[in-house]
Amino acid sequence: MSVKENKRLFGEHLTSSLIFNEFIFPEIQNSLTNYTWIDLYAGEGHLIFPIIERVQVEKREEFFRNHIFLSDIQQKMVQACLEKAVDLGISEKLATQNIVLRDNLESFPKGLSKFRYPLFHITNPPYLYLGYIRKHRSTQKYLPYFEDANDGYQDLYQIALINDLRNKLENLIYIIPSNFLFGAAVSNKIREDFLKYYAIRKVVILEKQIFEYTGTNICICFFNKKKTPKEETQMFWGIKIKKQNQIIEKNYALKPEFKYRAGSEFEEFLRNKRAKVPLTVRYYLLNEDVSKNRGKNELSVIDANNYENGEYKKLTIKVNKVLENQITSNILYAKTVDSGSEEGRAGIGIVRDDFNVDGILVTGNTYRTHPIQIFLDPPLSIENQKYLKEYFNLILEYFRDYLDSEFLTTYKYSNAEYTRKYLGLTQVRGLIETFPLLNWDETKTEKLYKLIRDKDIEALVNFL
Repeated sequence: MSVKENKRLFGEHLTSSLIFNEFIFPEIQNSLTNYTWIDLYAGEGHLIFPIIERVQVEKREEFFRNHIFLSDIQQKMVQACLEKAVDLGISEKLATQNIVLRDNLESFPKGLSKFRYPLFHITNPPYLYLGYIRKHRSTQKYLPYFEDANDGYQDLYQIALINDLRNKLENLIYIIPSNFLFGAAVSNKIREDFLKYYAIRKVVILEKQIFEYTGTNICICFFNKKKTPKEETQMFWGIKIKKQNQIIEKNYALKPEFKYRAGSEFEEFLRNKRAKVPLTVRYYLLNEDVSKNRGKNELSVIDANNYENGEYKKLTIKVNKVLENQITSNILYAKTVDSGSEEGRAGIGIVRDDFNVDGILVTGNTYRTHPIQIFLDPPLSIENQKYLKEYFNLILEYFRDYLDSEFLTTYKYSNAEYTRKYLGLTQVRGLIETFPLLNWDETKTEKLYKLIRDKDIEALVNFL
């Protein structure tokens, strides 16, 4: 098994001590003797041993006895921790008492009550998405973690968080995928369950590759248990470190009505500005649509399921007049994934301009990451569709700039100068539904179109 395959198998991404020293230690340096520092997914102990190194050598044995507990599911990691502890002056007998082999996702260790100081959990837990676990035989052994009381959670790190909640730990620092903050379906349940009991004090978001074997963007979350469980807006300070080490600092507000998802200002816009008479949106030109509407009218299409050598395969289909009119009168398509350049960002495009065909045909399964033809009801003129395209992309880019694209889902790590994002089809529909053409008179519509032509985005948003 390769090193990379082993990382996938265990959901293991070892934390650099540099991350601890730069971002975590300054937050705890004045409290070292106030807590028992534990890491239940310790790996090689990079999040705990730097604490011991700051204790005077002659005091380390006593400090280790009262303030340190390490555990991991892998024997090789436990052995590495034992050797490191001995190197730091801890007796082998004590090291073996406070560094143990154990599956802490399966259950929380019960022996921690022996420590006289409150537990403070600092960890980089395993993360492996449930969808990946189900698809691969080597990881299906983890499926029992998601049964019974854990049904509905979507990642191993979420099991770790909920175990800590159930065992009433008061202070946590977790290094976890940033989808905890920004993910939708993948993170809605854990946020709603967890943030009722814990407050986020601070977040450091690392929007660049940190670990060698994963492209997952991570965040360091500092949690404190609330005195009383409460559903309330979470307000906290965040630092985002982007590629090229650009730093963005901002206040975050996670609202329960939006499932505590960061970047909810975009969702609020979609809800508050939805047109009184919205356009109806339908996605995809399917093979079955062509089969049911065969005729003599030839149209050119791309096959969304056949992408080779940098382009989609072109096909000719023969359809009846009804379907021909539907295809040719709906000129727009959704590009849901950033391609890695500023010119290739997600948004709405014109089929003919970008592919030189009449339509986009799905010959196999529908995929959200393919170009997707948009069908509108009632039909719009070509001119009005072009205005809709400009309107959509202006609003989208406004919020990408205002929210640093945080309302979008990170697609995957790449070497692009900016982090590639994924635009959800629900978001596409919601933004189209704010286009107020159907319920405005000619005078207001002309004012709207002038603002679009002028690209006056601030005035446009206010006008809506």
